[in-house]
Amino acid sequence: MADDPSTNTLILCVLDGHGEHGDGVSAQFRDQLAMEMMSHPCWSTDIKKAVSDSIAKVEHQVIRNFRIDTEFSGTTLSMAIIRGNTLIGVNIGDSRVILGLEKDGKIVAEEFTHDHKPDSPLEKERILAAGGRVFAVEYDDGIDGPPRVWLGHMDVPGLAMSRSLGDAVAHTAGVISDPEFVEKELNPSSDRVIVVATDGLWEFVDNDETINILVPTPGPAEAVDCLVKEANARWMQEEQVIDDTTVIVAHLFGYKESDD
Repeated sequence: MADDPSTNTLILCVLDGHGEHGDGVSAQFRDQLAMEMMSHPCWSTDIKKAVSDSIAKVEHQVIRNFRIDTEFSGTTLSMAIIRGNTLIGVNIGDSRVILGLEKDGKIVAEEFTHDHKPDSPLEKERILAAGGRVFAVEYDDGIDGPPRVWLGHMDVPGLAMSRSLGDAVAHTAGVISDPEFVEKELNPSSDRVIVVATDGLWEFVDNDETINILVPTPGPAEAVDCLVKEANARWMQEEQVIDDTTVIVAHLFGYKESDD
């Protein structure tokens, strides 16, 4: 999370590393990206250019960092940038930004960024055109896993997303690191809350459930605690492991401030 008072901008970002060196990839983005964006010459005039250039620059630095092997390691990125009343969503991979909107006296979920899955038609088309393959592995219990990206001639890397940062091998099979942007003007009369989270949450807790869980909580910190606990419980029930789960909750336009 970063704040830039000079442009009245708030940056909320989650990163989810994967692979042996995924923690190193995500840490470098965590430590450098916001500063790169805010020091970009276009930051005050063209957010999307500043963000795209900064992501590419940090990714290039990560790949050149001999301590971090990015062949089979990388990270997702999901970011909500709020400047004034404009909300810009930035997404690479399968982390996600959602909104909670008030409609008819009830808070409802609206998906803001959309996950990059290998079987999405346009993503799959690009991967196949690059010579990659997309298929799901059937496990011993007969259940199919998620669709994954594979090289044309070898059953690696098996990446379950069609865009990521790092992942040099997957990038030869059509996986790209281009961010996808969405933008909207926030409405003070209906927009109440933003959630930015990694797939540790979204794997077993959907958008609607996320909003239903956080609405009764008094503030963002308690909302994050409740969401992480619920996600952890469902992971243990389903998989007997717990995925890394990072959640940011931000209230908008004084939501709940008058409840104190």
